[in-house]
Amino acid sequence: MTRRDDSPGASVRQPSVRGWWILLLASLAIVALWPPQEDRSLVVKFVNWIVDPGDGLPILPPQLEMGMGDDPQMVELRDSIVQRYDRMYSLGGLTRTRMDLKVARDPFDPTSERQLLLVFGVVVGFLVWRFDGERRT
Repeated sequence: MTRRDDSPGASVRQPSVRGWWILLLASLAIVALWPPQEDRSLVVKFVNWIVDPGDGLPILPPQLEMGMGDDPQMVELRDSIVQRYDRMYSLGGLTRTRMDLKVARDPFDPTSERQLLLVFGVVVGFLVWRFDGERRT
C-alpha cells in the first residue's frame, strides 16, 4: 500500500527559525517597495521625506502654461524660484544629492517593478523552502 503525500503521517518541509525571519524580512521589503498605481512606493516616499523633513529645499517649478507667460508677476515669481533652485543646486555635493532625492521616483514603471518584486518573493520563498527547510513529520 502506498502512502499519499497528504496523509497524516507524511513529512513536510518547514522553514527553521532563521528561514521564517528571512521570509518575514522579504515580505516586508516587498510591501515597502510595492508601488501603487499612480504614486511612489513607501521606501521612495520615505527617502523623499528624510532628505528634507522641514521642506526647506526648493524644487524646480513646472514651466508656465500657455498664456501665463503674459503675466509679469507670474513670470517673476517663477524666475525667482528657479534662481533659488539653481543657486542651491550649484552648491553641489550633499545639497545637490538631497535636492535630487527629494523629487526621486521609483526606478521602474509600476508594472515592471511589481513583476520584479513578485519574482524576488518567489525566489526567496523557494530558496528558503529548498535549502533551509527541515523535514517534519
